[in-house]
Amino acid sequence: MLDWWLPENVSTYGRDIDWLFHLIYWITGLTAILVFATMLVFLVMYRDRPGRRARYTHGNTTLEIVWTVIPSLILVVLTFLSAPAWSRIKIQAPPASDFVVHVTAKQFNWQVTYPGPDGQFGTADDKTLLDEMHVPVNKVVHVHLRSQDVIHSFFVPNFRMKQDAVPGREIVQWFEATKTGKYELPCAELCGFGHSGMRGWIYVHTPADYQKWAAENLRAEAAPAAAEEKKPEEAKPQPAPAKGGAPRVAPRPGGTLPDDSPGVHKLKPAVEQW
Repeated sequence: MLDWWLPENVSTYGRDIDWLFHLIYWITGLTAILVFATMLVFLVMYRDRPGRRARYTHGNTTLEIVWTVIPSLILVVLTFLSAPAWSRIKIQAPPASDFVVHVTAKQFNWQVTYPGPDGQFGTADDKTLLDEMHVPVNKVVHVHLRSQDVIHSFFVPNFRMKQDAVPGREIVQWFEATKTGKYELPCAELCGFGHSGMRGWIYVHTPADYQKWAAENLRAEAAPAAAEEKKPEEAKPQPAPAKGGAPRVAPRPGGTLPDDSPGVHKLKPAVEQW
């Protein structure tokens, strides 16, 4: 219908959004044509002519009720028509998926974080990319959205997806891309002087291409660590006894000491407040 002037839809729920958009467009378009046509007719009918005097009219109560009730009914109908799509996308729990990424918005870029080889977020092996996200096609993706400073808006026109990132909150948004390609990720909320340059890209790969990318970028450092763990214990140097008969404590990998060694103080982990 009007798809030629919208960005290509490549998401599972984009068709529902487009249908509502087209419906609202036709209603407002026809209303605009009716209003302007009536205005032109009145300009001709009530134009200034010799011997014709202007007169005061209070208006028409019936007509005023009609043009108030009809738009109200249209809004009510649109509300009921849009409720299923809105509920599916925003209110109901996202479809189950094991693919999760964390996105932190900040002036003026997107920080996209993937879990590292351990599969857990919040650990030292997390992988953070700047202004780019990589996902497989036909896979539900959960995006945990945060803001580090001001309100931003995570907007992907081709996915028909838009969600504000609010400081102090973590909001879960989801999408499922249906076509491979490179899609723009701009910020749709005025967030400061560099707002116009806050733009990222989402790369949608085939499953095979995504696995190849993930192996090269997300799990690339797992192999050396695994090889280190496979070294036989007897190959490690044994600590020599200290003076006085007490054994010296061997450092753990990375130079740290066991928590129960003398002189080691346990520190409480820092908790990041959002």
